[in-house]
Amino acid sequence: MKRTNQKQQNQEAKAPALIAYHVTEGDKAHWTKIGAAWDHKDERGFTLQLDLVPVGGGRIVLREYDPKMIEEEESAA
Repeated sequence: MKRTNQKQQNQEAKAPALIAYHVTEGDKAHWTKIGAAWDHKDERGFTLQLDLVPVGGGRIVLREYDPKMIEEEESAA
């Protein structure tokens, strides 16, 4: 029987507050979704889950969660 804790179940059921992207530097920036962030109940922080850790240049950008934008990115890939 697989066990999951209550905190993890609540986090997975709730849509993320922010999406994490790795953004490359240069003339034409390339944005790659690398994770998401969920806000804490006390509104004093976030839990950040990265599915990919970028190596090398670029930066990590957190943006508001927009389901339409996520669907467009997935269909373009």
